[in-house]
Amino acid sequence: MYDTARRVALVKQRVRENTRRRQRCGIYGLSAACMLLFAVLMQAADALIAPGQTAAWGSFGAMLLREDAGGYVLVAVVSFAAAATITALCFRLRNRENRRKDGANKHARHEQEEKSQ
Repeated sequence: MYDTARRVALVKQRVRENTRRRQRCGIYGLSAACMLLFAVLMQAADALIAPGQTAAWGSFGAMLLREDAGGYVLVAVVSFAAAATITALCFRLRNRENRRKDGANKHARHEQEEKSQ
């Protein structure tokens, strides 16, 4: 059987592995969601933009001044809204994880103080 210090080290290692696995799974999920969103936006842009619109002469900004440029504006607004939503969700997730870690650290510190008294 292992001594207490060795068991604690093994538990901490296992916790780190599980945390890494959970974070990797989250990254894969967010990447898949971004790729899906990109594909949906490309399909929406293809369906909304008129065929002759991309053949305009001049810079891209001049194309937005045309009367049938609503598809570009719609795609831009939807992209911005989606990016802002994903960013807000990521911040909330990080704050929740930080609070959980701080709560666990406070509990461990409280136990250490009780043992020392």
